[in-house]
Amino acid sequence: MYPWLWFWAPQIHLPLSGSLAQNIEPNTTWFSDLIKPPAGDARIEEKAFAVASYGKQLGQITDVLLELAKHAELASPEATEALESLRRIKASVEAIKNAEHASTAARLVSEVDAARQRGGARFTSLSEQLLPLLAGAAPAASVKQARRRRPA
Repeated sequence: MYPWLWFWAPQIHLPLSGSLAQNIEPNTTWFSDLIKPPAGDARIEEKAFAVASYGKQLGQITDVLLELAKHAELASPEATEALESLRRIKASVEAIKNAEHASTAARLVSEVDAARQRGGARFTSLSEQLLPLLAGAAPAASVKQARRRRPA
């Protein structure tokens, strides 16, 4: 049954417009949605990922496989080619890791040097926090000490 004034409220759509309906349901399962149902159970995959990331798992598998391949003779040229490709991939990943580490180290050195040039009590506090870390002390201990030193 239509309301008695339904003909006074027509729906008119201008060109390039239309019904604007949007689903505003928050999706907080961003990781689980990446695993499609035929591929496996998303909850199990998420828990397995918490134990070791896919990169960590693949890195360990690659290390073991390359070590085993040193002691084996490959019969087919396809296997030899695949092994060389795997070695190149591992070398590329290591290069990416090394470049990222160098970039992070350069940024840290630059920031600490800028803090040193500014000097003052903030640099002294920063030095007291960083020196135990650089000497090999556990980070959690130095963070707790730094929190105790800060005025409330």
